[in-house]
Amino acid sequence: MIGHLFFSSLGHTKVKNFLRRVLALGLLASSGLAQAHNVSELAKQRMLDGDYLDFAMVGAEHMLTGYDHLLFLLGVLFFLKSFIDIVKFITAFTLGHTLVLIFATKAGVGANPYLIDAVIALTVIYKAFENLDGFRRWFKFNAPSLLLMVFLFGLIHGFGLSTRLQQMTLAKDPMLVSKVIAFNVGVELGQIAALTVMAAVIRLWRETSAWPLVSRVANTALICAGAALFVQQLQGYAGTREPAIERSKVSIDSAGEKF
Repeated sequence: MIGHLFFSSLGHTKVKNFLRRVLALGLLASSGLAQAHNVSELAKQRMLDGDYLDFAMVGAEHMLTGYDHLLFLLGVLFFLKSFIDIVKFITAFTLGHTLVLIFATKAGVGANPYLIDAVIALTVIYKAFENLDGFRRWFKFNAPSLLLMVFLFGLIHGFGLSTRLQQMTLAKDPMLVSKVIAFNVGVELGQIAALTVMAAVIRLWRETSAWPLVSRVANTALICAGAALFVQQLQGYAGTREPAIERSKVSIDSAGEKF
């Protein structure tokens, strides 16, 4: 009700101007999103020396500063109205990332974090595109099962969390599994906190007559942010490849000098 009165008093012109500013700020802020998952030395030390509470705290911090995860969750929440639907889809996402987080970390299975985060950026684009009814409008067929896709994307996000977690802790830690579970508890607490705020804001927007415009602009902004993330993660990956290429050149040059 408060949101309805507030935005109705602004009028559609002011709402449009406000949304344009939000979109511009979102695109500007996205220039730093690629660094959202960088693991600080302080976090690494807390994971190495701390107890289960430290693991949980780092997990919560990681989720709350993981802009790609938060953007995807925002896309999932956008058109969910009932509490049951929210629980159903978030449970599917949580189940997916929890399974991979535990088993991939335990098995030591990882990949270049920039590539994983690039794929996660694509999940943000996918969900926003689906929210805009892009499959039916552009490809003339309905989108795949949303529940299944959210679960599959949960697997990908869990792999990203596992890759980062493996950077923070010792792979041979005898308490690894229990610490991973503590980390995941923190991730879930951070996720619940973020979802609570997102759901409240979306509910306020949905009560206004500007909701159709808001949904289009917001999901377009999600696509832009996802695309910016994708490009920057690929740039980060290219940066990790350059030292290896330089080392390879040095080795070749050294071999040539011997002959």
